[in-house]
Amino acid sequence: MDKIEHIGIAVKDLEASNSLFAKLLGVPNYKIEDVASEGVKTSFFQSGPNKIELLEATNPESPIAKFLEKKGEGIHHVAFAVEDIVSEIERLKDEGFIVLNETPKKGADNKLVAFLHPKGTNGVLVELCQEIKAE
Repeated sequence: MDKIEHIGIAVKDLEASNSLFAKLLGVPNYKIEDVASEGVKTSFFQSGPNKIELLEATNPESPIAKFLEKKGEGIHHVAFAVEDIVSEIERLKDEGFIVLNETPKKGADNKLVAFLHPKGTNGVLVELCQEIKAE
């Protein structure tokens, strides 16, 4: 894994949270994106080399809606940048990690993504992110 790509934070109200994080970080968000397949609307902030992703549920059955119901607002996941997500998934499976989606899927911010189950990572949902390269 190359670096922390971003930290994902589950929020109830994206508009209010955008305002809060813009004040906190001193920069506006640079992108809002719907990821219909995950039932989520995301907002990204860049602060120096670091990125924050705010996640708001767009349907009551989405993973974010369930997270908010169970745990409330807060850190949802830590995402790591990888060069080759397919080989990284295989490496982590060989190491005994539980991969939630063995085939990477399109995520927000022009990324292919896959997640590791928190049961195998001390309760932390880990996301792998690979930049989608233009063909």
